[in-house]
Amino acid sequence: MMNEEKDQMQDQAADAAPQPATEQTPAPAPDMAAERVAQLEAEAAKLKDQLLRALAETENTRRRLEQQAEDRGRYAVAAFARDMLGVSDNLRRALTAVPAEEREANELIKGLAVGVEMTERELQAAFEKQNIRRIEALGERFDPNLHQAMMEVEDPSKPSGTVVMVMAEGYTIHDRLLRAAMVAVSRGGPKGQPGEGEQRVDTTV
Repeated sequence: MMNEEKDQMQDQAADAAPQPATEQTPAPAPDMAAERVAQLEAEAAKLKDQLLRALAETENTRRRLEQQAEDRGRYAVAAFARDMLGVSDNLRRALTAVPAEEREANELIKGLAVGVEMTERELQAAFEKQNIRRIEALGERFDPNLHQAMMEVEDPSKPSGTVVMVMAEGYTIHDRLLRAAMVAVSRGGPKGQPGEGEQRVDTTV
C-alpha cells in the first residue's frame, strides 16, 4: 500500500513539473525582407538587360549575314566583269582603228567591222543584265569618285577640270564602282566650284 501511494505521488510530481518550451523560428525582420526583395529585383533587371542585349546582338548578326549574302549574290560577277572590261576595250579599239573611208571601200573590212560591232553590242547587253553600266564621262566635271585623271589638256574654252577625252571607259556594278574612267581634263579655263559634279559611290568592289 505504501508503495502504491509513493508511485502515485511521483506521477503527480512528474505531471506538475514545467514542460520545456517548444522552439519557434523567429520571423524575419522587416528590413531584411525588403533588402532581399530589392536584391531579387536587381538580379531580375540585370538578367532582363542581358537577355535584351543578347537578342539585339543576334538580330544584328542575322541582318549582317543577310547583307553579306545579298552582296555576294549581287557582286559575285565583279571580278569576272572587271576582266571582261578589257575585252570590251579591245573591241572598241578595233572599231576605232578602221578609218571610215576604208570600211566603206572594202567589203571584207566592212563585214569584219559589222561583226565586231555586233559582238560589242552583245557584250554590253550582257553587262546591262548584270547591272554593269558605263560611266558617262565626256564633257562632265571631273569627279575623283568616278574618274582617274591621266593627263591635262590646255583648253581655255572649257571650265578647268572638265573631262575632254576618255581613254578608257569607266563602269559601275549596281551602286559600286567597278572601274574608274581614265580621262584627260582641261585646264586654263574658268574655275568650277569645289566639289561641283561629284557623286558618292561605293568603291569596295
